[in-house]
Amino acid sequence: MTRIAIEIFIVLLLFMANGLFAMMEMAVVSSRKSRLKQMAEAGDARAVISLGLADAPNRFLPTVQIGITLVGLLAGAFSGITIAEEIAAWLKTWPAIATYAEAIAVGLVVTALTFLSLVVGELVPKRLALADPEGVACRFARPVEWLSRAAQPFIRLLGCATELILKAFRAKAQRVKVTVEDEVKLLLRDGQASGEFHQSEPRMVESVLAFDRMPVRDIMTPRPKLVCLHVDEPHERVWHKIVVSGHSSYPVYDHDRDDVVGVVAVKSIYANVAAGAKAAVKDLMTRPLFVLPGDTVLQVLEQFKQTGIHIALVRGQDGRLAGLVTLVDVLETIVGEIPALEDRHRPEARLRPDGAWLVDGHYDLAKLAGELNGQLRLQLISRGTTLAQFVARQLKSPIHEGDSIVAESICFEVIDLDGQSVDKVLLTPQANHRVKTNPPELVNAP
Repeated sequence: MTRIAIEIFIVLLLFMANGLFAMMEMAVVSSRKSRLKQMAEAGDARAVISLGLADAPNRFLPTVQIGITLVGLLAGAFSGITIAEEIAAWLKTWPAIATYAEAIAVGLVVTALTFLSLVVGELVPKRLALADPEGVACRFARPVEWLSRAAQPFIRLLGCATELILKAFRAKAQRVKVTVEDEVKLLLRDGQASGEFHQSEPRMVESVLAFDRMPVRDIMTPRPKLVCLHVDEPHERVWHKIVVSGHSSYPVYDHDRDDVVGVVAVKSIYANVAAGAKAAVKDLMTRPLFVLPGDTVLQVLEQFKQTGIHIALVRGQDGRLAGLVTLVDVLETIVGEIPALEDRHRPEARLRPDGAWLVDGHYDLAKLAGELNGQLRLQLISRGTTLAQFVARQLKSPIHEGDSIVAESICFEVIDLDGQSVDKVLLTPQANHRVKTNPPELVNAP
């Protein structure tokens, strides 16, 4: 039994050696090169060696395979029949199974060795390597490097033999193209599933990765939705277009809309108006940046960075204006639509199921008249009058919630006050009179 114990001990050592080779192979293959580079830059010499092994698989993998093969051969030499004979001799002392002792012994030995080989030589080491691939790779980097150098002649011999066999079969070793972008997306989705990343982060990163393929025509504001200003546009019309459209930038043209000579920003117009001056488009416009519809979002973003201009006009090969793109459009491609502050606080007019309208006091009365399809004309109201101003002028005395007036067969009832200001008004058609309504839309009349 002492001889059997020694051989079993040797076999276990060989299986453990096999496990070390398998663990090193899995660790190097699974290690993130970015992490190894970070460790190498921090001064870890073992990480430098691990990087070298990962970058030279034709030298590293044959070394590991040679080690695993030698260990397997040695394990077979120290086990199998030798141990089976000893076990069979012991089993023959049992008369009931003496006839089948050798077969049973071989079966027991094969089963035990297979179990130990899988558990000790493969599964456990590889699980350990996957738990900390960079750490394991660095820990065993030097021994594997030494073995690799010692086995270099034999590795070259194996390489030559492999090439000869491939030529005999007229086969060529092809390098598989690594799709790094797909790997990144897969890692992001796995991280999202495990809770490492926020639900929106993978989508944001995927959007950024698509910048080099996404044409600017996919994110621009198309020509039909643009509001353009003439270079000599009167101050009153400029102000009306700004109020009605709500855009932040406007192309400026001369002869026609394809003859764009500049871009003017709302903040420049506001600054002029605040200073008491008229909005002279010609003096406030800046030179335009032109891009093509087929330019990628990444190319446009680079132009934004280089020029410092964050608004670009999209012009086709024929010279016609196709649209407009801003830095905000690029940002919205990543994070989704960003509502403007004025959109969140824009006065609302909501049609109720009973046919009445609940309207914010700051709502423009001319715009409200358009939404009521002409039923609310109020021709004496000057441009820019809000609903609250109209109601306050009609009631005159201190206003209370519940106060109401009737104008053009519509009852205007004060629903809510903000201090002494009218905040909400309920517009109710009077009996035997229904107001025809349209869905809210911009009023284009000057």
